[in-house]
Amino acid sequence: MSWFYRNVARPFLFMQDSEHIHDRTLRTLAVVAQSRALCRGLGGILGAPALPVRCFGLDFPNPVGLAAGMDKGAVAAPVWEAMGFGFAELGGVTLHAQPGNPQPRMFRAPAEAALINRMGFNNPGAAALSERLAAWHARGLWPSHPVGINLGKSKITPLGTAASDYAGSFRLLWALADFFVVNVSSPNTPNLRQLQDRGALDEILAALQSANDELSAAHRAVPKPILVKVAPDLSFDALDDVVSLVGPRRLAGIVATNTTLARPATDDAVARIVYRETGGLSGRPLARRSTEVVRHLYRQTRGTVPIIGVGGISGVDDAWEKVTSGATLVQVYSALVYEGPGLPGELVRGLLDRLGGGRWADAVGSAVR
Repeated sequence: MSWFYRNVARPFLFMQDSEHIHDRTLRTLAVVAQSRALCRGLGGILGAPALPVRCFGLDFPNPVGLAAGMDKGAVAAPVWEAMGFGFAELGGVTLHAQPGNPQPRMFRAPAEAALINRMGFNNPGAAALSERLAAWHARGLWPSHPVGINLGKSKITPLGTAASDYAGSFRLLWALADFFVVNVSSPNTPNLRQLQDRGALDEILAALQSANDELSAAHRAVPKPILVKVAPDLSFDALDDVVSLVGPRRLAGIVATNTTLARPATDDAVARIVYRETGGLSGRPLARRSTEVVRHLYRQTRGTVPIIGVGGISGVDDAWEKVTSGATLVQVYSALVYEGPGLPGELVRGLLDRLGGGRWADAVGSAVR
């Protein structure tokens, strides 16, 4: 599957605009998602073996997840399980619908297996996403694996009222997903990363946990796990500020990392041109820094806080490095563009081989303990 994709399908796809192909792919998967039979057929081709992991009170059939950004409107929510993912993070979604930044806003650097995007949280808004998620539930097509929602800030909302913006989305979506990720680290919404400051982040998390307690009491259910997604460009001291909120704000975990504003050195002429574009860089060049962040967070929390490692995972070696550096779960997105739809299953099978019959919990952080 991967050989065919890389050598036959990818050259044809890469002749077309990156966002255009993304949208066409998502529309196709949305059609598949509507049919149980098509999902079963896709699962027969791309499905992954079981590698169960329990994390923040949820059971994951395997530790490889879809990162936020691929399916912002949940148009293909049932299909990700069929593709072999052990969980999916939908969104980012904002309280108010917004078109995002002007196009073009997504660029490839093939020689570096990298992407740059400045999408700007283009999404249908939390109310529309709520309706779509409810429809999947009502039709009995909801996936059996955990589903998370990535929450962003609306562009029109001032930083000073960001907490109410996040809480508004959270309230609309609370009953419809398994966990939530607070995204204060996208580089594509003006000044958003200022919300990673301890005081601003504390205010957002306080508002979310207040709503969490209220809604869980009303539904006679346990509170939903809330995680924070951090930028790879934060200093270790700034990361420690985030860690300091884990206990006071009952954070269930940390997602490390978002895209980076840094641009690595490259000998490739096309990559040098692409790297001049503004936006967040993802893909293979992000691997080293995101792993450094995972490793630091694991050490600082002494392995007591689950970490989702994301950034530069394009093969089993990358995924295993994230795990042994402290990630309980991993996510991919950019590598799907370069490696194709067979990647999730390949990663799970490779991780099973690396585990060699051992315990998953023993592998997590084994290289830094």
